[in-house]
Amino acid sequence: MSQKIDGNLPATAHLRSVAPGNKPSVSTDAPARPVEAADSLRLTGEATSLQTLQRELSSAPAIDAGRVQAVREALQNGSYKINPDAIASRMLELDQQLQG
Repeated sequence: MSQKIDGNLPATAHLRSVAPGNKPSVSTDAPARPVEAADSLRLTGEATSLQTLQRELSSAPAIDAGRVQAVREALQNGSYKINPDAIASRMLELDQQLQG
């Protein structure tokens, strides 16, 4: 369903005006009772830990600048060693994890 909005909306609702001194009456037959909470929420220890972890991660930088600098220096001075067997092994592990 679509409606054309052209700025000329029909005034179909009629509002009732209330004088400033006239307030709706409230029944005083029964004394007021406090409202009791019907629902409650308890977080498990794991949920609380996840919330704490989420707060910590959201405030941590996305990139570890110290680690980047260390790798950069190791590449520049030639001390960075690449282990192709370790890389291949990790790639296979990741593939197995993704397959379930």
